[in-house]
Amino acid sequence: MSDLESVKKLRSTTGAGFKDCNSALKEASGDLDKAIEILRIKGVSKASKKMSREANEGLVYIYGDEKKTSIIEINCETDFVAKNDDFLKFTKEIGEINNSVNSDLDKLNKSKMKNGSTVSQNLIDLIAKIGEKITIGRSKTLENSKEKIFTYNHSIVKDNMSKLGVVVSLEFDKSTKDIEQFGKQLSMHIAASNPMVIEKKDIKEEIITKEKTIINEELKNLGKPQEIAEKISLGKINKFKEDNSLLTQDWVMDPKLKVNDVLAQVDSKNLNIKDFIRIKIGE
Repeated sequence: MSDLESVKKLRSTTGAGFKDCNSALKEASGDLDKAIEILRIKGVSKASKKMSREANEGLVYIYGDEKKTSIIEINCETDFVAKNDDFLKFTKEIGEINNSVNSDLDKLNKSKMKNGSTVSQNLIDLIAKIGEKITIGRSKTLENSKEKIFTYNHSIVKDNMSKLGVVVSLEFDKSTKDIEQFGKQLSMHIAASNPMVIEKKDIKEEIITKEKTIINEELKNLGKPQEIAEKISLGKINKFKEDNSLLTQDWVMDPKLKVNDVLAQVDSKNLNIKDFIRIKIGE
């Protein structure tokens, strides 16, 4: 095999640049396997330098069925890379593995991909090949043995890969057209309204405390008397809880109604919102 043919083969195998491949082959005295190892070692070095950069682009991938579905975020630096075929293939395969390990990041990183290498090694190789910081971000798996999981993708790039994804789990006695419609619309509502929790009582106390501090400082700067400031603060906190709790949010399809009102109107007994997850790239 000529030197040029060896370089071409090494480029095809690793995706590295011509100069890097040529240099690695010389260092390995023409041994392709050793050259691949050298490039991987250099790839780790290159990847580590890139990890200090910001990665606010990428894709959200949803994978599963109506009983078990996972959502995962894979981040990169530019929207251009988020549409790259290698990045898309990596995201899809990672999403499928993620569903099988129930969003356990440690298990995910150690899992083998189709090429025989682990997820963590393939991530390093992809960073070296593409030349951008790439990270595995947020993920969650919802399981529902009682009834059904609904999903929604906004700004789809390909298949179930998008810029914003929602997974919501509903429990009910028997499926109806009303429930199917509600599940789909609720997914879209969550995408648009970004609730923190299902019910007000589920908002963490530290979040409420932080919001109270901001409100009180704002009222103090306005010079409001303490008695009036306390009443205003209480009203603002209650509004904050309502706006960030799914059941008390204004229904996107009809703002005159709350989500709770729509839930009560659905023709079904024991309909319950069990859980949800919303992931948007860049948030």
